[in-house]
Amino acid sequence: KKIFSKLDNYRKLSLIIYNKYLQHKLDIGILDYRRFSYIYITIDNNGLVKEYDSFTDTLIYEADLKNKRRSGKGKEYDNNGYLIFEGEFYKGKRWKGKGKEFRDYKLIYEGEYLNGQKSGKGKEYKDEELIYEGEYLNGLRNGKGKEYGDNGFMFEGEYLNGQCNGQGKEYNYMGNLILDRKSVV
Repeated sequence: KKIFSKLDNYRKLSLIIYNKYLQHKLDIGILDYRRFSYIYITIDNNGLVKEYDSFTDTLIYEADLKNKRRSGKGKEYDNNGYLIFEGEFYKGKRWKGKGKEFRDYKLIYEGEYLNGQKSGKGKEYKDEELIYEGEYLNGLRNGKGKEYGDNGFMFEGEYLNGQCNGQGKEYNYMGNLILDRKSVV
């Protein structure tokens, strides 16, 4: 068990480490505190497990913990407490099934994952506007998809490794076909 307490000098902390045989007390500088930071866990009355970073005291994960690793449906947070991922975890990593990614409280992707990467059908957003919907493989656009631009402009066609590839059609903001093209990467 570790307990930190502030000393009178605000630039130092007192670290007390307890075990069943002895107690250690160590005064450390505030910059050295990071070496002793760790993750602590709380469990609420509903059985929800929450992981916190002890250094910043921010929530970094909430859900079920199985075998001391993140598994099942859960939510992951960045160091500032912003939600960055919601979905399935397995052995501590993003895994498979449906999930959502966020940046600054805004949804940037929702869809399917496999082995922690975007794979399957999904939708990509920018500033809460849909910019792409289609197929992904290994985290990149692969297969059939539709890309939306300003004022509704759209490309519909094949993608390979994140780039337009093969037959495609471009439409204007009114939905009229303006170009039927074949582009190869």
